[in-house]
Amino acid sequence: MDTFYVALHIALIYYLITPGSPTCLTNCSCTDNNLGRSLLCMETSMGRIPEDIPHDFIKIRIENCHLTELPRGAFSQMSALEFLWLNFNKITLMSIKSLDGLTNLTELRLQGNKLTSVTWTAFQDTPKLKILDLKHNRLDILPEHALRHLPALTYLDLSFNQLSVISKDVFINWPLYQTAEKVWGKEGLVSNMVLALHDNPWLCDCRLKGFVEFIRAVSPPIILMNSYLMCSGPASKAEKFFHEIQLKTCMNPVASAPETNITLPLGANATLTCLVKARPGPTIQWMYSLKIIRGFAATETHIDEETVTSQLVIPTLHLADRGLYTCMANNFIGNSSVSITVNINSSDSSAPLPPPVPMLSSDENAYIDIRIAKQTVYGITLEWYTATDNPAETWFTIHFGKYDSHKKEMIYIGPGINSYTVSDLLPATKYEVCVTLKNHPPREGQCIVFVTGSDISELEQRERLIHIIVIVCAMVLAVPVGMFACTTEARFSCLDRCVKLWKKRRLHGEDLQGAERQGTFDSLQAASDEGLCRDSEEKPKKRRKSEDRSKGGSAAHLY
Repeated sequence: MDTFYVALHIALIYYLITPGSPTCLTNCSCTDNNLGRSLLCMETSMGRIPEDIPHDFIKIRIENCHLTELPRGAFSQMSALEFLWLNFNKITLMSIKSLDGLTNLTELRLQGNKLTSVTWTAFQDTPKLKILDLKHNRLDILPEHALRHLPALTYLDLSFNQLSVISKDVFINWPLYQTAEKVWGKEGLVSNMVLALHDNPWLCDCRLKGFVEFIRAVSPPIILMNSYLMCSGPASKAEKFFHEIQLKTCMNPVASAPETNITLPLGANATLTCLVKARPGPTIQWMYSLKIIRGFAATETHIDEETVTSQLVIPTLHLADRGLYTCMANNFIGNSSVSITVNINSSDSSAPLPPPVPMLSSDENAYIDIRIAKQTVYGITLEWYTATDNPAETWFTIHFGKYDSHKKEMIYIGPGINSYTVSDLLPATKYEVCVTLKNHPPREGQCIVFVTGSDISELEQRERLIHIIVIVCAMVLAVPVGMFACTTEARFSCLDRCVKLWKKRRLHGEDLQGAERQGTFDSLQAASDEGLCRDSEEKPKKRRKSEDRSKGGSAAHLY
């Protein structure tokens, strides 16, 4: 009889661990020991988290299985799960509710995936998480309050990512650090917190000053896995360790010119010089008659880490080159400008100055479709499309400035150009940008309003919409400062407009192709947040025969 029970016990164990058995997944193996049940799936082409995973596992390890996302509620029925390893997959997206139900999870490893950002608010569902391994991903942003939902975290690995600038407040706001720092000084009995930040492309300018000082002074309870963090830029700091450099506080640009009034003979070559001091380094542009100069050559020379000289060369002066030239310098702190007047000695110098650009005679009711096509770390790129009688002579005016400012900056854009980049945006600021035909005031549907914030927490609180076309009432851009965008016609029904636009584009065979995720509409998330949009009344709109689309809003193709 004893022999029978031993044989039965062996058969039961074999049944539980045999791959493909009803209690395990196909091509995976399951084990059961004194720590509980474990699931191991290695190098299978499952592509997604299986829905039929048994709910009693303590540890799940799915590696090299070509997973691409962590969807909502993927493990919501596995409340006993303590260890989740999803290393070496191709995960790029993480739903805000991807960790829902994992109240007992203590270890999450996502090494070797393709994450460019993490939905940090998802960790509200994992209050017991102690180990978080994110090394060898593509993270380039770490919000100031990223760790606030991780009260038990003692090990964080962010090495081998794309982090370049972060705030020391990320770690000062770490809940366990705040508690441990107080107790450590009194008792010295607090568990250490291990932090790995090496092998990231740190940009060692003034924006990293606080973080560099924090790392140099770090001491228990925080322990750095590798304390020799190295700068990747700028050139003067490249390949230097944090403890070898001294960084200064950021500074608003200050522009000046050695000569502000220049008189030259007709046909001479003119060189205009602008000197800018700023930290971090500024973006410098030359303006003439309210348009960005595109035809002349401008060169920049770095005098030292915070001083740049920009020279604008005007070859063979013509009478049309007379006037006021402005050197504009911007960084994320602010902007500054200096103007230089160019006079020309000529027998015809009293002749009236010709207009800098041809005047537009196109139909003033021409439709302009404007959208945010790309995002950068501190700005956005606009694109617009229009149908006019003579596109080769069609000029545009960009009106840009703070939302509540009555005076907007105007930039004239010549024929054949349908994009413009707005850079060096300030945090926590509401902006409005409009695109019109030259010398025409903005009309409804030609403007986009967006707001920059202090972090991306709002982004993380919104669901991602998959495979739909949306008339965007409010858009969220994945930028460090958190940015919302909306059109000025937000009171139309988004659903009705979606249906109409989709039908029209299907009828006319328009091909809505998604672009790359980084920096395009594909990386936007949509939400109906009309509080961010200006109030506007729904007005009837005249439609031109050449137009097959509604004039209001902005269309986004989301993936």
